[in-house]
Amino acid sequence: MSIENIGPVRLQPRTAGNENTGVIKLVAIFFMLIDHVAAALFTTGGLWPLPAIYNEMRLLGRIAMPLFCWGIVVGAEYTRNIWLYFLRIMLVGVVSQPFFMLALGHQWNQLNVFPTLGLGLLAIAGIKMKKNGSQVWLPILAILTSIFVEMDYGWRGVAMILILYACRKSKGALAAGFVAYCLYLGLVYGSYQKVFGLQYNDLKFDLPRFGTSVYVFNDLARLFFQVEFWAIHALPLILIPMRSRLRIPKWIGYSVYAAHLLVLGVIRHWGGIVQAVSAWFQNAPPV
Repeated sequence: MSIENIGPVRLQPRTAGNENTGVIKLVAIFFMLIDHVAAALFTTGGLWPLPAIYNEMRLLGRIAMPLFCWGIVVGAEYTRNIWLYFLRIMLVGVVSQPFFMLALGHQWNQLNVFPTLGLGLLAIAGIKMKKNGSQVWLPILAILTSIFVEMDYGWRGVAMILILYACRKSKGALAAGFVAYCLYLGLVYGSYQKVFGLQYNDLKFDLPRFGTSVYVFNDLARLFFQVEFWAIHALPLILIPMRSRLRIPKWIGYSVYAAHLLVLGVIRHWGGIVQAVSAWFQNAPPV
């Protein structure tokens, strides 16, 4: 998708985490597909009614974004030209926008995730460049842009990239920073009442006589049902180095985003497409 291929793990890695972008990219694409299939085909306006596993599909989909964000961090450390990297990401975002709208029902003023990833990379470029205060004003500009221009994940995605970049040199810092941010996202944003067959009230206990420990347990139970908290499951793949030599060609990584949205969009609007084609043939002048 938007992750630079850097090949096998190097003898002197530039981050403390997993730099095997081939594996990261493959897993991220897998969970992204799960999420987008649910969002495109099973929500209001989709092709089919909500299935029993809709909530679970959306929760598992939260794992994809942190992996793409970490891929941006690793790519920024190894890319030969960070500005060309930025332009490629933004170009894919422009090409993908019509398919993003077609598959997920968005409008032109609701941008896909690539501008978010691009702004995160732009902020990193400013930090690395350190020219005329760019390490300050470019990250601020990226955050403000992602607030005022509606895009997938928005400032939350840019902030995640910046946190991962700031913590990239230490496994402990990566774990602490990422867990803290997932806790914030989980407690602030939406939740489901039923997940993997469990209802929230099934795990919640109110026994005041036992004091604070029970309420702490209730907070942990609540996190299990918070949508964005499920991003935390990406942490092992971010932290644990892998020695696999799997490599995905760059053009596949960049094209799969637009391609899968196009396929989902065609499936979602198949009935309307068939009707439009039939109407055209019926009204077409004779040859």
